[in-house]
Amino acid sequence: MIQIASLIGAALILLSFVKVTAQKWDPRSTIALSTNALGGAILTVTAILERQYGFIILEVVWTAVSVWGLIKRT
Repeated sequence: MIQIASLIGAALILLSFVKVTAQKWDPRSTIALSTNALGGAILTVTAILERQYGFIILEVVWTAVSVWGLIKRT
């Protein structure tokens, strides 16, 4: 189950990356930031469950920056 969750989280982050890189989404758009935040949050939980400390730091920061971007938009 953890592997499925981590694949979904990674897919969300990669979807946002591809769309932004292809200039289909603005990197500051709600959809890009929300997709990043959700993917990061899912990966944070899986990293905590697996005790992957480096990955926890990466995903907490990734998610926090995405959420900060969403808050800043409003």
